[in-house]
Amino acid sequence: MSAWHELVERDHDLQNPTSADKIRLVGAYLRLGADTTVLDVACGKAGPALILAREFRCRIHGVDVSATFIEEAQRRITEADLEDLVSVEIGDAAEASFEPASYDVALCLGAAFVWGHIGDAAAALNPVVGGGGAVAVGEPFWRRSGRDERGFVDLPTTVARFESAGVDLTGLIAASEDDWDRYESLHWRAAIETGDNAVMETHLGWRDSYLSSQRAELGWAIFTGRVR
Repeated sequence: MSAWHELVERDHDLQNPTSADKIRLVGAYLRLGADTTVLDVACGKAGPALILAREFRCRIHGVDVSATFIEEAQRRITEADLEDLVSVEIGDAAEASFEPASYDVALCLGAAFVWGHIGDAAAALNPVVGGGGAVAVGEPFWRRSGRDERGFVDLPTTVARFESAGVDLTGLIAASEDDWDRYESLHWRAAIETGDNAVMETHLGWRDSYLSSQRAELGWAIFTGRVR
């Protein structure tokens, strides 16, 4: 996790282009309940974990590489009085080793790139839940055909990558333009309010890319699936 993201995501409750209602939909697709144990990889400030624990009373353990985000997550968990359901720790998803079949559900809503693409992330999470377990991965995709230098591909190919890891797709929860605009706008405000000249230069580059092409062409969704 870079200092850039810690800076520009300082005001985000959800650190992806989604909403609380859509996170609850993820929980419904995953059939979360009071007996469900969930691993949340790259949990950030525990935004989704708090929503899911409050709604479904499931037990969630989050891991994130950013000490800044974990500190904020711990504060938010305490304020929400959810210490009995949500716990977090500092850890690097790319290097973490989890006991096989130790959770019912595994999430990675914003950091599939740690392993590569969505299929690589699903393959890494599958052993954590075992056969019959469930996974959810967030991933960008192009609304048009083709791919770019970051490896993003169109929606059918993204789904094919996901299912190639031994997962059957059970749900698709896509970001709207409003979700994207809210997510990006909080970046812009944080950069302007806290940034120096170097921060502003980076901010303007990302903003102009979003306005000129990504807003119209780049999608993002959470893909839920059942491990075969």
